[in-house]
Amino acid sequence: MENKLGFILVRPQLGENIGACARSMKNFGFKKLNIVSPKFHFPNHKTKVTSVGAYDIIRNTKVFKSIEKAIDEFDIIISLSARRRDLNKKHISIKEFLNILKKRKEMKFGFMFGPEASGLSNKDISLSNFILQIPTSNKFKSLNLSHSVTILCYEIFKFLNKNILDKKSKNLRISSKSKIISLTKHLIKLLEMKDFFLPPEKKQSMLININNLIHRFEPNDKELRILASIISSLSKKNVKR
Repeated sequence: MENKLGFILVRPQLGENIGACARSMKNFGFKKLNIVSPKFHFPNHKTKVTSVGAYDIIRNTKVFKSIEKAIDEFDIIISLSARRRDLNKKHISIKEFLNILKKRKEMKFGFMFGPEASGLSNKDISLSNFILQIPTSNKFKSLNLSHSVTILCYEIFKFLNKNILDKKSKNLRISSKSKIISLTKHLIKLLEMKDFFLPPEKKQSMLININNLIHRFEPNDKELRILASIISSLSKKNVKR
């Protein structure tokens, strides 16, 4: 699916932003980058430096003189804009976009971003199917170009890999209550040997706090074994040699 998604940067002004965009794309498994009329000789030194390990994306980037040529390989174009436009064009949220992506997985999507200073013009946006606005504070809506690309890449990656991410989280099983209770009893026994529960009238509240603390951790078996080893080692007397 990632190979059906591409990013179009229209009249970008800073080489370092393009490099940062390429880096974010590679972080999340995307490869296709098209550029329309960059305001400098592309690629420049700053592009290469900021792309770090993603310079292969820069090398394979296609440069076009017109938006029409840059978008003609895609089926659906999503324009990114920091403000609502007075155009007969549907404005969608990220959630709505992901629903569209889910229903039209066989199609090729292109995401169009405007120049850093002004964003996409109404003429640029007229060539798109939808307008997507990344939610921000009402007090300051302007996002850096590479930050916008990063957020969109992350949201799409999370959506496309939901099953894998859910599976990984399910594999992180916490220890059974019996094991946690056994460790807690061991700890309490050692603390009693050290006369920790003083004054005696506060022992019950201290036990409640200890139970509350350990059971809140939700450790897995490995973490529980490490914790048990730490507790046991601290209870041993130091032997001087």
